[in-house]
Amino acid sequence: MSFFKTDESWAGLILRIGLGCVIVAHGAQKLLGWFGGVGFEGTMGFFTQKMGLPWLVAFLVIIGESLGSLGLIAGFLTRFTAASFIVIMLGAIAMVHWPQGFFMNWFGQQQGEGFEYHILVIAMSASLVLIGGGKWSLDGVIARWLEVRQGALQPPMRKAA
Repeated sequence: MSFFKTDESWAGLILRIGLGCVIVAHGAQKLLGWFGGVGFEGTMGFFTQKMGLPWLVAFLVIIGESLGSLGLIAGFLTRFTAASFIVIMLGAIAMVHWPQGFFMNWFGQQQGEGFEYHILVIAMSASLVLIGGGKWSLDGVIARWLEVRQGALQPPMRKAA
């Protein structure tokens, strides 16, 4: 299976657009300070100083959620981005959300948020890792281009005598 190969399903399209739109907002909080976020410098400080993450991991989370989600919406590097979201969400659960339990803080009675959101992101991402970007994805365009190119590079078949 080619890394870029995808079916032309509506499911892949719906999953990647939906997931990408949700994650891009979280990425914009971390990178740009939009939607009540603290921006790149504040997020880097929080991740490295308060959480003790190496700067490279903190940087990759910020870039993965912001630029990766834009790529996901376009269907570019769908499997890679979806796999990275799984890693990011598992890290968030393990480092922050596990003690709060499953449910989000709907009524303000918990210290923080649970991990139900993260499980949904993991499930959607795992689906995209398996099926690819679906309809109208750049991955599909790249896969078709590679197939044509590979076919052009194959030596012509000899006729049997």
